[in-house]
Formats: sequence, C-alpha cells, structure tokens
Amino acid sequence: MDLQLLAALVLGIATIVVIVLRTRLDAFFALLVAALVTGFVAGAPATKVIESITKGFGNTLGSIGIVIGLGVGLGKILEVSGAADALARAFVRLLGAGREPWAMGGTGALVSIPVFCDSGYVIMNPLARSIARRKRAGYVTLALALGCGMTLTHHLVPPTPGPLGVAGILGADLGGLVLAGLVFAVLLLPVVVAYARWIGPRLEGSLLPEVREAVYGRGAVDGTGSAAADRPATAAAAVAEGSQDDPAAATADGPQDDPAAALGTPPAGAKPHRMGPLRALLPLLVPLLLIIANTVATAVDRNAQGTLDGEGYEPSPIPEALAFVGNPVVALLVGLVLAVYVLLPRWTTRSQVGDWLSQAAASAGLIILITGAGGALGEVLRATGVGDEMAETIASWSLPGVLVPFLIASLVRLAQGSGTVAMITAASVSAPLVSGLGITPLLAALGCCAGSMVFSYFNDSYFWVVTRFTGLDGTAALRGWSGITTAVWLGSLPLLLLAGVVL
Repeated sequence: MDLQLLAALVLGIATIVVIVLRTRLDAFFALLVAALVTGFVAGAPATKVIESITKGFGNTLGSIGIVIGLGVGLGKILEVSGAADALARAFVRLLGAGREPWAMGGTGALVSIPVFCDSGYVIMNPLARSIARRKRAGYVTLALALGCGMTLTHHLVPPTPGPLGVAGILGADLGGLVLAGLVFAVLLLPVVVAYARWIGPRLEGSLLPEVREAVYGRGAVDGTGSAAADRPATAAAAVAEGSQDDPAAATADGPQDDPAAALGTPPAGAKPHRMGPLRALLPLLVPLLLIIANTVATAVDRNAQGTLDGEGYEPSPIPEALAFVGNPVVALLVGLVLAVYVLLPRWTTRSQVGDWLSQAAASAGLIILITGAGGALGEVLRATGVGDEMAETIASWSLPGVLVPFLIASLVRLAQGSGTVAMITAASVSAPLVSGLGITPLLAALGCCAGSMVFSYFNDSYFWVVTRFTGLDGTAALRGWSGITTAVWLGSLPLLLLAGVVL
C-alpha cells in the first residue's frame, strides 16, 4: 500500500485520539482537524480538502441531520407525555425481568431490516431510556444492545441499501442472501447481548452528566442504583406493582416521579391524563410502517426491473409515492404531529409544546454537528483514495477465497467509516475475482457484508449517533461501541468459514 496514504490514515486517527483525550476541545473540533491533517498528509490540494470536508458534512447532514432533529423532538414528546414510560412498563411486563437486553437487541435487529439504522436508533432510543429509568440501572447495556442489533441486519440483510447493492454487483441470489443474512443475524445476537451485558455495567459510571440526569433523574450518581436506591419508587411504579403508597409521597427529583408531571396540573373539569401502551406506540409505529412500506416496495420494484444495484432504476408510480411518504424525514414529521396531537392532552398549551421542542432542538445541536463532522472525515478519506488503495492491496494477497471480500470490506470500513461504502467497494473489487477464488457469489456477498461491520469508530457517522445518544465519550465510547461492533465482526468470521463449507 502507498505509504503516504497509510500515514494519512494513521495520523488522522491519532489526531482525533490526542485531541479528544488530551485537550479541552471536543469531538467536533477534533474531527475537523483530523480531516485537514488527513487530506494534507495524503497530498491533496488545500482547496480539494476543504471541498471534501464541506461536501461530506453537507451530505451526511442532508441524510441524517433532519432525522436527528425530528427524532429528538419526538423523543421529548414521548417523555413528557408519559408515553415512553407506558411503553417501558408494557415491555417489562411482557418479557419479564432480566430479558431487557435481548428485547432491545431483537427489536433493533427487526426494525433495522427495512429502516436505516441511524433513523431507527433515533426513533427507538427513548424506549431504552424508559426501561433503564424504570429499572434505575443498565442504560448503557440496553443502548448498546439496541444499536448493535440494528447493525447486524443493516449490514447483513436486504433490503437495506448495502446488501441490496452487493447482491446486484456480484449477481448473488437475493432470496438466498436474505435467508443467509437472517441466519447470521440470529446467531450473532447472543454475541451482542453478551458483550453489552459485560461492558455496560463497567461504563455506567462514564455516562455524560446530562445524559445520566435525563435517564435516571437529578441526583443520580450512576446507573447502578447507588443514588436511586435511596429514593422511593415512582407513582407509576407503585401502581404497576400494586403498592398502596400515596403517589404524592414520591420525591420530586426528576424522571423517576410521575412520568407525565411535565404536563402540569389539569385545569378544572378536565379529565386526568392517562396513557396506554397502544396509544403510546402510535407515533413510533406509523413512521416505521411508512419507512418499511417504502423500502419493501422499492426493493420489489428494483427486483422486477432487474436493477438491484440501482443503475438505471426508474420507480413505478406506487413505489414512487411510497418513496415520498416513507422517506424518514416525512415519516418522522408524521410521527411528530401524531405525538403532539395524540399523546398530549387537549389542555396542553402551544407555548408548552414550543418550549419542549426548543429543548429538544438544543440537545440535538451538538449531536448533529459531530455527526456531520464524522461524515466530513469519511469524505476526505474517500476523496484521497485511502479506501480504494486498501482494497486493491488486500485483493493482491494470497488468501483463502472466502476471506478476500471479507478483509477488503474490513479494511475499507476502517479506512473511511461507512459500512455501506465498504461492502459496495468490496463487492466491486471482488466481482471479477469470484470465479478464480472458487467461491459462489452468495458466499462472496456474505463476506462483503460481514466484513463491513468491523470497529465502528470516529469516521463513522453512526458511531456518533449511538455514542452521543448513549452518553459515552472518549475511551468509554471506544470500549463500548467500537468494541461491540468488533465483537460481532469476529463472531461472523467462523460463521463465514462454516458457510464456505456448506455453500
């Protein structure tokens, strides 16, 4: 590999690590400086580096920035209305104590089959927070299980864009890839849960203070219950558990009290605010169904036209209409409107709703900036050719056939951050080699998809979505999120070798 490009990658990563861990500057600044360092060391002209930064920042925010803003607003309404708490109580009753990480991982995997994982995580994170709030512990475990459950199916199961494009480029059977990807996801889910349960308690003390307070309430020291144990149970919990305690005796120290306390006292003659799980689910379910309808209709339409790789695709009328209403921006707009008019009582004032949405926008601002900066770094890495250089280098090595697409995808993922770009690049490089490697197109496709899961870190926009919503920073973010994605990547390797024998 070109040593200059390798040096650009290494120095870019080192810049982020040093700034984040050793200075007073935050990740947004670190990512932008790293993008500049990477571009200059790679030999790109200064104007080209700036163009790549602005392009990557804009493209990333164009696809996820509005979604984050709407999702945080939706989460705020779910919180203040008591809907998130109602869903959490229903979840706990349905699954039983101790199985919450399995529920989060499984839910994430199911949701992310048709829904882009960035959008899905923003939508589902309030549920993880509510379950942790009621348990008074374990938020990091639940958040990591949810995020990595989404990673599994996002990388392995069509009709998510990456696997769909890989199938088209390699000529792999789409139905076979769906089935094999689902088998891989089911077998890797225990790895997700095991790692989340192992690392989660170790990172609870590293939660950012504002996230800890949002999840566990004011005065919470950590998520292990040390501070919460001294507080009485919530009024809602007392009712759910059959307690006869006076709800008014609950302390007023944050989210652990009446989940809808932010609504204020009902006016004279108004009905008390009640929230059931089905009503609470509506603003989440409708956007998810709209996005699912869009994804499935588009995949079926592409398959019928023989354009799975997206080249030359012209949508039919019905898929085109569903592509509009099922776009995450439109779907979440619908969800937010439903949340405001279905979850909140009629006596809620316009100024109250405006205040809540303003608070949500303020909390979303830094997440959006950091996510965009991660996209800027990824674009610089792509524009300087680091990913392509790595792919060509690994393809020239003498390796077992099934490992070639796997390692190409892994190295490209490390180089530029995007799992979708990594698997598409690996498929493009591997396509002319498949017959010579002695593997089937389906096995090559699995290798591309599995390899792209490795070590999500600073140059991956999803890294910043998960870690910022989870409340992890610095080495805690690497141990938690980068660690769990690498664990499933390692777990996929023996499955891939076994598939090589079977297929």
